[in-house]
Amino acid sequence: MSTKMMLMASSLTHARPIACAAASAFINPSRLASQPPDLIKWVRREGGFVHHSIKIAYLEEDKPNGSGSGLGLGLVATDDIPKGSDLITLPDHIPLRFESKDGEPSTLTDLARHIPEELWAMKLGVKLLQERAIKGSFWWPYIGNLPETYSVPIFFPGEDIKNLQYAPLLHQVNKRCRFLLEFEKLVKNELETIKLDDHPFGGKDIDASALGWAMSAVSSRAFRLHGKKRPGRTHIDTPMMLPLIDMCNHSFAPNAEIVQENNENVLVKVIAGAEIKRDDQLELNYGRLNNDFFLMDYGFVVPSNPYDCIELKYDSGLLEAASMAAGVSAPNFSTPLPWQQQILLRLNLLGENSDLKVRIGGSELVEDRLLAALRVLLSNDKKAVENHNLDTLKSIASAPPLGPSNEAAVFRTIIALCMIALSHFPTKITEDESVLEKTVSSTAELAVRYRIQKKSLIIDAMRDFTRRVKLLSEKEPVSAQ
Repeated sequence: MSTKMMLMASSLTHARPIACAAASAFINPSRLASQPPDLIKWVRREGGFVHHSIKIAYLEEDKPNGSGSGLGLGLVATDDIPKGSDLITLPDHIPLRFESKDGEPSTLTDLARHIPEELWAMKLGVKLLQERAIKGSFWWPYIGNLPETYSVPIFFPGEDIKNLQYAPLLHQVNKRCRFLLEFEKLVKNELETIKLDDHPFGGKDIDASALGWAMSAVSSRAFRLHGKKRPGRTHIDTPMMLPLIDMCNHSFAPNAEIVQENNENVLVKVIAGAEIKRDDQLELNYGRLNNDFFLMDYGFVVPSNPYDCIELKYDSGLLEAASMAAGVSAPNFSTPLPWQQQILLRLNLLGENSDLKVRIGGSELVEDRLLAALRVLLSNDKKAVENHNLDTLKSIASAPPLGPSNEAAVFRTIIALCMIALSHFPTKITEDESVLEKTVSSTAELAVRYRIQKKSLIIDAMRDFTRRVKLLSEKEPVSAQ
């Protein structure tokens, strides 16, 4: 029996940029080894399988990926490959993972204990740096093929970080950079008195730039697979780097699938999920991610990404400003009635451990918690609200649960929230597009393309809700797109 696995996409969620001499040279980044080993031959020699019609090649941008540049190295079919064919299989010893032996002291394990769980990639990153420092490492044929640089924002020049213009992402970039600078100090302190024979990095100096490279290498390439078994025969999910497999690029309509095998000889394999034509790229779906994740962890943005969204803070002041701009009477945002407070508690938008981050855009169009909260707060009819369960109040797909007037007021408030979010960007899309007509650095271009996508999704959401308001005014049914 096998289990289909999704590419791992945990957040590595920013302030001073880390200097990187080749930060803008990512159009076709050099690999670590000037003459890297043949990765396909290495995988086959170690007992893995690679379909005879697969090669490694530099990919040209024959379809937009948002970066305005080449796609770098990837896997390409040299002949037609039927659907269902095995493309790549890896035995258990090939993936690179962080493993600490129970009870055995290790400097690397001690360092890993200082890494927060949300920055899981740094934990595997220190293992990657250790293997990179080892002369003759088993994984050198893989590591030597890794890029020297990554197009993620922590390596952007400071001005291009500002060019992103989106506060939630800027916060994440600064947070990650702060961590790397602090972790660099911790690593230096921890290794100051370590003997050379016990030094986890072979005596080499590890600075924030090296740590950033390792974290970016992992965040852009790691998969979460079943690791060791727990006593109850369940498995621990373990981040792993999968040589060759991680050279598949992303698509929301992939032609390949990754599968984990319950097999002593094979840990993981990639199969053709569709017929693959000659010269087609091998593509996996990295997950239903917004462009914040794609840019932070992978270094690209997806145009017209159906899962992209903007993040807002659920705040009574913001909601009052939006309702005023929309001409909606809303007396209860700052002082909700007791029965309204109870619903906000159930939505986790009120209380000590509440989650006040809400989204507009993406596949939901508006986060269901925000939708339900607005419906409830813009209604004074307690009985009408209590006639519906929470799922109905959170659903945009059903008929207006509290009536057309309430629904129109909700949608107009959301449109005003979008207008406020759009006003926080200092430039307009037309100005951004004029920037792209000039000769700019690759990092500047990527930053501008990112913010264009954010503004576009806000405008698209406003158009959708405007259409819905019009339908309500015409007393026509509103259906979810």
